[in-house]
Amino acid sequence: MTSSSNKVYARRSLRVVDAESHDGSSEYKRQVHKELSTTRLRTLSTQMSYRLDEGKGRCTYHIGVEDDGCHSLLDYPAVSESAWILESIARSLNAIVLERKMIQSEIVEVVAGNNGEDGNDEAVDGDREEELSLVQDRSRVVVVEEPPVLGSRNINQGYNQNIGEENKEDEKEEKDGGEIKGGKNGKTMKKLCMEEGSYTRCELTIQRVETHMLDPSPLSLSSLSRASSMGEGVDGAMAMTELSELAGSLQLNNIDINGNTKEEETKSFSPLEEGEEKVENINNIGTTTWNDTSGDDRPISVEETLSSRNVRVAVVGNVDAGKSTLIGTLTSSFLDDGRGSSRTSIMKHRHEIESGRTSTSSSHLLGFNQSGECIAGRDKIRSNKMKSEDEIARSSYRIVTLMDLAGHEKYLKTTIHGVSSGMADYGLILVNSRHPPTHMTEHHLNLCCSYGIPVVVVFTKIDGCPEHALATSKKELGKLLKSPEIGKRPFTVRTEADVATCMGKLHTLAPMIDVSCVTGEGLDLLRKMLFALPKRRQHEKKLNRPFEFLVEDVFSNVPGVGSVVSGFVNAGELTVGSTQVFIGPTDDGTFLKTVAKSAHIARINTTRVTAGQSATLAFSLNKEMRKKLRRGMVVMRDNPTSTKEFDAEICVLKGEGTTIRESYQAYVHILNVRQTAFARNIEIVNNNALGLPPSHGAKLDSEGIVLRPGSRAKVRFEFAQRPEYIRPGMRMLFRDGRVRGVGIVTGIPTVTAT
Repeated sequence: MTSSSNKVYARRSLRVVDAESHDGSSEYKRQVHKELSTTRLRTLSTQMSYRLDEGKGRCTYHIGVEDDGCHSLLDYPAVSESAWILESIARSLNAIVLERKMIQSEIVEVVAGNNGEDGNDEAVDGDREEELSLVQDRSRVVVVEEPPVLGSRNINQGYNQNIGEENKEDEKEEKDGGEIKGGKNGKTMKKLCMEEGSYTRCELTIQRVETHMLDPSPLSLSSLSRASSMGEGVDGAMAMTELSELAGSLQLNNIDINGNTKEEETKSFSPLEEGEEKVENINNIGTTTWNDTSGDDRPISVEETLSSRNVRVAVVGNVDAGKSTLIGTLTSSFLDDGRGSSRTSIMKHRHEIESGRTSTSSSHLLGFNQSGECIAGRDKIRSNKMKSEDEIARSSYRIVTLMDLAGHEKYLKTTIHGVSSGMADYGLILVNSRHPPTHMTEHHLNLCCSYGIPVVVVFTKIDGCPEHALATSKKELGKLLKSPEIGKRPFTVRTEADVATCMGKLHTLAPMIDVSCVTGEGLDLLRKMLFALPKRRQHEKKLNRPFEFLVEDVFSNVPGVGSVVSGFVNAGELTVGSTQVFIGPTDDGTFLKTVAKSAHIARINTTRVTAGQSATLAFSLNKEMRKKLRRGMVVMRDNPTSTKEFDAEICVLKGEGTTIRESYQAYVHILNVRQTAFARNIEIVNNNALGLPPSHGAKLDSEGIVLRPGSRAKVRFEFAQRPEYIRPGMRMLFRDGRVRGVGIVTGIPTVTAT
């Protein structure tokens, strides 16, 4: 057997780690070449994202190792080059390298004769041949922890400081036999061999950073695919991430990407004496980051971004106003072609794409960094695909949730339910600049004002719109805004100074912005307006209240998961896994006792959900219990009660003539609850004490009390079908085709114990 064949055999027989598993957080790579296509880089990126998900945000890469766990027998430059490419891919996924271990001297060469007895001195020199085997004495194995090449400023700052202190103490160290004597505490540290034939493998520990961007310009996959050589790739990466500022640090001065020492320095990297402490600090950074611009040392997490810095905006308007097109243009950062290319990227159903009409409610995330720049919604490599919600959430400092609602009169009830249960902070009223406002625009304005939602008016399709048509639309809308039912004063926004002027006055002003999704006119001003909007609903103040989760959608049987519900956390917080919860009420008014197995926010797996977040929860339910799930339920930690009757103080809206008396039937919306109810009892409210004119009073005729537009009264409602979970303080709206009135739940007269 020749020496070359022995090495090939040894390549498959010298096992240094256990074999690779298809599942789990560990991945084995023999070598990653620098000349990679975009398709191959995308494959490696998807593979790393899977390993990070399997490890709940952390994974380990073994470089220079075969899939069966055997050593690949690569030298240091090849392994170091592969480690750099994988680290660059990690940065494109908003992940950092916590630990980079280079391991050598695991494989040794031994001399054996043909007689099979190793080390036979009597064997003829020509009959001797070299074989590879694992070293028996593990103390001879060289393990050196190198710093990551693309470390963040926060990580490198403390690391380089420690390195600098060691260098001052180690200036007069002596070298002997491949070891560095002296150093801190007089310890002896081994050095790496950079020469060819130095069998090396590497272990990379990668941590996903679940915050806004770790670096202003993280390394993209496109920069890797465009790099013609390794040196150019490094220079490009350093230019993009501004690592040239760290050129004076030891980690960039001593070793280049191929692992070769520079001429003025002959020392190699050695493990830090406080290595464990350094990793501990990096682990903390792996889940939080620091707000450097504000000078605040408070950590910021993705959970906080999706709750306290998440502004929810309801987008409403007539059917031809271009709501879906505007949302698609804002979230994708690509202009529309005038034929519906933007709206098709966010629509859910095929019939919506074919007809161009939205029939369901959907939410879309628009992310901003700390400086107010919009996070592009399209992937730089996969230009035909949108970024997922988790990618936007992790890379954003502030998020605006745009709720796309239906505009056609046929789907008015869907729009009413979306506004009722959407917990919107603000409303975007879209008006087609080429046509005057319609009756649906008036309904949407009344709907937002009924819930006390401040509105921002956006005139769309201004490209090619005649000036007289735009002036007519603004004049007609101004009349609607100034009407007594709405009571808003129109304010035209033309500059950034106008945006700052209307902030804090949105309850009295109605800002108006002209935009075009085809030419892009006014879109930057609209983005600045959305970024400047302060959060109106302070759900973080409800953390001390009992946990209350409003179910908006139900997925009865998700393969491999079970029953999943999506909705909004209205109050409190919940830790999944062990806490028992109650979900209901069912048709008979009872609640199902179960356990929340897992939770997701913006498609990010989490163990805790808090007030103000849109989340999905997976429950442990059997087949019979799954059939009882429906929309409009509530999930609570304490055993609640359901009721079929409730008292509410209502006000009948002015508008088309309508009369309300006992046994009046209407469709009631109370947050996520929607059901037909009857008016069982009506009591007149003393309008004189409120200073209202006599026209607001209810009439008492031969058939009893009659409520007309403008009237206020206390009414006891009774649900027609099943009990619901209602508590005092919830805002309600009732309609019988059109919106007839609004009110607040004041009490629960009777309850059904569970």
